[in-house]
Amino acid sequence: MPIVYSFANGDALSSGLNEFVEKVSRDAIADHGHLSIAISGGSLPKILSKELAHNKNVEFSKWHIFWADERCVSHTNADSNYLEVKKSLLDHIPQIPQENIYAINEKFASEKDAERAAVDYEEQLKKFFKNQLPSFDLLLLGMGPDGHCCSLFPGHPLLEEKKRLVAPIFDSPKPPPERITLTYPVVNNSKLVVFVTAGDGKKDMVQQIIEQPEMDLPCQRVKPTNGQVYWFIDHAAAAKLRKESCSEYKL
Repeated sequence: MPIVYSFANGDALSSGLNEFVEKVSRDAIADHGHLSIAISGGSLPKILSKELAHNKNVEFSKWHIFWADERCVSHTNADSNYLEVKKSLLDHIPQIPQENIYAINEKFASEKDAERAAVDYEEQLKKFFKNQLPSFDLLLLGMGPDGHCCSLFPGHPLLEEKKRLVAPIFDSPKPPPERITLTYPVVNNSKLVVFVTAGDGKKDMVQQIIEQPEMDLPCQRVKPTNGQVYWFIDHAAAAKLRKESCSEYKL
């Protein structure tokens, strides 16, 4: 079962997430010398970076940053998940070595060649994880209004992809249509998965995902084999949840 933490407002949510990520980073670095983290787009980078970007207790020099999904656009395009993370987080943390930032191949992305972009990104994963099934220390995900995560959409054939680590998508129901995404074998091999979402507009979908498991929404398929799923949300997004669905936040 996911552990749900609800915070009074956006600032409290960012503060709690900052503390959590700091601890995960410290524990991972103590265990194996680095933190491997994958991040999705949407509002997540802004929520994540509000305090984290200025946290002096994090050894950012030992971070390796990947993307859970990406749009096939240039790195300067407003739709780029890389650009959003760069503006919100990376531009404020020069300690992260450039070679530790694993963005989509910009040439393939600009050409909207999702197949080659997916193959290239899978090769980046294989190289870093030494040809083992990737196991991220931390996977940070948003939640779409339709219950999608990464670029894994309700009813899409990619929900059943078992062989590829990174898959292309050419018909995303949300523009732009060409994207790449981590697949469930990778998502569910993560050590920790944290969903981050906020706002009154999310309360219905949050309630369905947390309290109606029979819905079989993409977010509900995130069940790490040897890991834990957390939800960091604000009270507005938690408004329809039963009190017992939420846990008291503590590290």
